[in-house]
Amino acid sequence: MTGAVTEADGLATAADGTPVAVPSGQALSLQDVIWEDDSGDGSLLRARFVAPQIARGQGGLDEETVQVDMQFLCESFVLTRLPKNRVPAHVIISLSDRALPFGEADPEATQLFESYAIDKGACIWEFY
Repeated sequence: MTGAVTEADGLATAADGTPVAVPSGQALSLQDVIWEDDSGDGSLLRARFVAPQIARGQGGLDEETVQVDMQFLCESFVLTRLPKNRVPAHVIISLSDRALPFGEADPEATQLFESYAIDKGACIWEFY
């Protein structure tokens, strides 16, 4: 079952285009949040961000810097805005250099993804 986050979920209000602060200082914003059933082992939350500075050919942000930002987004942005009664088993953080409809490919776009298991209020990186 797939569904958008409702206003009561706390993350929906953050998807208003307001800049989201991350350690690297890159300018990004929350595009949307999608809850999914994760094939029986708990829920999956996808938090999709627009991050123009990751575009190919832009230079300036290395892989390690982006990984630090994504870990920060999981722990300090997503987890802090979840409703108390709904914590996913997994979070996928995605960054795209432009807003894209969910599930649509664009060969010109740069997209990065990281997956995290949620354990005791922490985001534990998983191979994705």
